[in-house]
Amino acid sequence: MIKVYIRHNHIDINGHAMFDDYGKDIVCAAVSSIVITSINGILRLNDKAIKYKISDEGMSLDILSESRETNLLILNMVSLLKELEKKYNKNIKIYEEV
Repeated sequence: MIKVYIRHNHIDINGHAMFDDYGKDIVCAAVSSIVITSINGILRLNDKAIKYKISDEGMSLDILSESRETNLLILNMVSLLKELEKKYNKNIKIYEEV
């Protein structure tokens, strides 16, 4: 299962969806696409707004500089991941600290 931990100014994503074999998993592909597209959009607007790290265990994202645009892109990313969770709730789980 992919686990997404959302905290103020920090997001961790780790695990594998286990929807299908590695390389064929549409849930993993969707999560990767959503997150990488969001990161690229933020960096195009402000290359100092975020810091991210991708490893074998997953990825982490730190928000270093908040702006309207950065916040909207992060909110959009989280919203898309939540939509994915609704459809594939056995494969992705989002934990959000308020």
